[in-house]
Amino acid sequence: MLRQRIITAAWLAPLALFGLFGLEGAGFGLFTAAIVLLGAWEWTNLAGVDAPARRLWPVAGLAVLIALCWFSGAAGATWLLWLGALGWLVNLYWVTGYPDRLAQWQSTGMRLAMGLWVLLPSWVGFNVLRESGAVWLLFVLLLVWGADIGAYFVGKAFGKRKLAPAVSPGKTREGVAGGLVITALLAIVFAVWQGLGLAAGLALLAATLVVTLASVLGDLLESMLKRHCGIKDSSRLLPGHGGVLDRIDSLTAAVPLFALLQGGVL
Repeated sequence: MLRQRIITAAWLAPLALFGLFGLEGAGFGLFTAAIVLLGAWEWTNLAGVDAPARRLWPVAGLAVLIALCWFSGAAGATWLLWLGALGWLVNLYWVTGYPDRLAQWQSTGMRLAMGLWVLLPSWVGFNVLRESGAVWLLFVLLLVWGADIGAYFVGKAFGKRKLAPAVSPGKTREGVAGGLVITALLAIVFAVWQGLGLAAGLALLAATLVVTLASVLGDLLESMLKRHCGIKDSSRLLPGHGGVLDRIDSLTAAVPLFALLQGGVL
């Protein structure tokens, strides 16, 4: 398993870095659309669509919406980011109420709708951040990775109080606190690096803490869906690493929210 993880990471990491930072404009839009559509394919399984032929239709529908957004200039539309933000408030309500509120979202149609307000705004957010400069795209990626690393090591060393035991028994409140410390330090480093004033620096710090919590919610949402379906990974597309959604679940919440906040405060 470890050998397979290393082999996959060896080709996946350079490909991801080239796509995210080596491409611009239409090339970047297509690259991020490919990632989101692969995630959509996995989401259809989480939504309870079993037949491969039937799974193609929701993916094709999302592809059409992405194309319409691109050609209409709506790839940077703020309302789509607001759609994502409102959708994540609904997701928060469901995650914190699992399994008591299961009946509200367990239908296939509702889970597909959930995927729409998760995946489409995340594609928009990636493109908004890339257009505003690669530095902020880099920041949100480091934010998510830093939150994961901090949560893992602090949770492993000091974790006692479960965060959401019905959804993800391994996550602890202490781990989340560790992730918040790491991302707060990251925000300070970036504020100094970018020469932000005190007000803008504090705004970045506040946005960072909010987005860090959102990234945790993104992870919990996918965990909830997988628990409901009785599966460990969203797919086996990335040998040793699970599926695309397993790699981007936190980003689907963090990217559109940070793009929305970044446009307003920085």
